[in-house]
Amino acid sequence: MNQTELIQGIQSLRQKRNAIILAHNYQRGEIQDLADMVGDSLELSRRAAQTDAEVIVFCGVHFMAETAALLCPGKKVLIPDPQAGCAMAAMLTVRQLRRLKAEHAGAVVVCYVNSTAAVKADSDVCCTSANAVKVVASISEDRDVIFVPDRCLGDYVQRQLGRDLILWEGYCPTHHRIVLDDILKLKEEHPQAVAAVHPECTRDVLDAADFVGSTSGILKFCHDSSAGEFIIGTEMGMIHRLKKESPDRQFYQVGRFSDCPDMKLVTPEKVLWSLENLEFEVTVAPDVADAARRSVQRMVDVS
Repeated sequence: MNQTELIQGIQSLRQKRNAIILAHNYQRGEIQDLADMVGDSLELSRRAAQTDAEVIVFCGVHFMAETAALLCPGKKVLIPDPQAGCAMAAMLTVRQLRRLKAEHAGAVVVCYVNSTAAVKADSDVCCTSANAVKVVASISEDRDVIFVPDRCLGDYVQRQLGRDLILWEGYCPTHHRIVLDDILKLKEEHPQAVAAVHPECTRDVLDAADFVGSTSGILKFCHDSSAGEFIIGTEMGMIHRLKKESPDRQFYQVGRFSDCPDMKLVTPEKVLWSLENLEFEVTVAPDVADAARRSVQRMVDVS
């Protein structure tokens, strides 16, 4: 099957299954091109909740498909490759979270969506990188806040708000491969370029950037900016969408190793097979789903 036949097969099955294909900004370029919507975690979660489609093919990693399943009870949520996990999400278990909560009784738990449904269920409210500052700001300052699992995003939030948070020591390996020396080298090579980076990066990288934001925030910043050149410090899948939406501008990726291996597991062939066989379905146990859904819904309400 050549590429044209492959895409035609996906389109035919999408109609037959009454399916929608959602793709995260970090997916391969060919996956972004065939998707009904490309976005960040918050955008895709909202789209999943609003769609009339019976089947949602989520081209991302497992926790994202779980979130879609939470918001879409009664719909079939599929992930084309069940091995597409998240290293950060694996850095915090429910047992560890409960121990942390016991050490800080009465604290409000804010959980980054890069986490399992079980961890979301034991949290008070979720957030994404797009709304983390807003979510934490909505919590009374007389309450302690536990922020899990990403310490870099948590550190960014507490610095933005001037408020100390209790941080878990999780992190994104991909964003930790985006280092200050590479930022400075690109700035030297392209003195007119402005740097936009994701808050999952380390503090020194954030401090060297001209803009810090989620993937949707980076897209808007680049679109609205008068600059013609940009240094991009996030997973390299973003470059495809940036170039596609602003072909008259130059984008320079920070680092040769800023790719997420899990995000790159999804291929067009796997999307086709997923639609053909209606696999692999992502479900959440009812007792976990109810509590996790509340945390996600609180996030959506704040946003």
